[in-house]
Amino acid sequence: MSTSSPSSDPLFGVGGPRWLRWLPYVVAFGFTASLLPSTIVVLANDYDMNSGLAGALGVAQTLPLLLAVVRPLQAWGVIFAADLGAALALASIPAAQGTIWPWPPPTIVGYLALALALGLRERRRVLLAVWLATGAAGILFGFLRPARSDATWLLLFILTGVVLLLAGALRERGDARRQLAEQETISEAERARRTLLEERTRIARELHDVVAHHMSVITVQADSAPYRLQGLPPEAAEEFGTIAATARESLAEMRRLLGVLRSEESERQGGPEKAPQPGLDQLERLVEGTVRAGVPVELTLSRALGELPPAVGLSGYRIVQEALSNVVRHAPGARTRVSVTPDRTGLSVLVVNGPPPHAAEPLETTGTGHGLVGMRERVRLLDGTLDTGPLPDGGYRVAARLPLTEPPTGKDPTRA
Repeated sequence: MSTSSPSSDPLFGVGGPRWLRWLPYVVAFGFTASLLPSTIVVLANDYDMNSGLAGALGVAQTLPLLLAVVRPLQAWGVIFAADLGAALALASIPAAQGTIWPWPPPTIVGYLALALALGLRERRRVLLAVWLATGAAGILFGFLRPARSDATWLLLFILTGVVLLLAGALRERGDARRQLAEQETISEAERARRTLLEERTRIARELHDVVAHHMSVITVQADSAPYRLQGLPPEAAEEFGTIAATARESLAEMRRLLGVLRSEESERQGGPEKAPQPGLDQLERLVEGTVRAGVPVELTLSRALGELPPAVGLSGYRIVQEALSNVVRHAPGARTRVSVTPDRTGLSVLVVNGPPPHAAEPLETTGTGHGLVGMRERVRLLDGTLDTGPLPDGGYRVAARLPLTEPPTGKDPTRA
């Protein structure tokens, strides 16, 4: 039999409201305050026990109930020994008329209260050992004084088993609920982490395509420079060759680093991705497809966009694409306004939709969070800002600010 509790925390002492944490102390104090005088009175008056011995046994049988809040198994050891001592002492005293033995009524009440604390704390094998010890003590006293023994030992044995069973089942149910809550918390954290990693992987693949294009251009220009430019000195031709070789090595290294990502994506999609990455010049086509899906969209696209960095154009397109997808899924038929305007320092992307029509049923009532995670990662990669949130009228707003300058030195966009 185990000699220590799984935890030394008070019953109901972990979590929950304050009143629930104090409840075991109040109950234990109530049982102790009521059973201590009644036990002494019953032993001294009803059983004609010496008052000093009755007081000592009464204290030993009831006061450890306060300890049962924190250490119920240790409290059971003290109370069980005191109950056995009291039964042996009563066996040597002539039986008074109307008394029961070996367990007087206050002993039964206190023992059942102790069994409740044990069931709420200890494991099954400990509870089984306590129950069997209780029955064995009753049987032993029955053999010791068969003339005085009555059915009270069987009554205590049955009631103790019922209390231990119910309290143990309640404890196991609470443990199962806590474990389920912890597992759900862990699963949610893992799901959020996986969503973030998947989005970063997708962004890394897209940036690979953008960077690979420019590196390829550099390589071709450096390789063809001696043929396009007549009269180059040998030193300049050698320098162009070095530039081409360095660009080729960098491109090969980047492809090796991202090869696994691309191969996994190819396996999922059934082949390599051959389409070029979209930009802001394809926003009109994206809006037309959204309008055909039943969402009235108004597009404001500045004519002064000019030549944007590929990463900025791609991120702006993806942000608008994800925002419109969210409107289609969660607010079908809602009027939507898309605005893309540049200035000297950055690009502003704004997507605002109103509340959906009353008759419209959303295609999805919950989301995975992939879209917002992807937006944040793209904006973070470019050192921009993102503001999203619901509007008072029931609509939603997505506002992104993408700087046109290069990110700070040392930030590797392929590791987003």
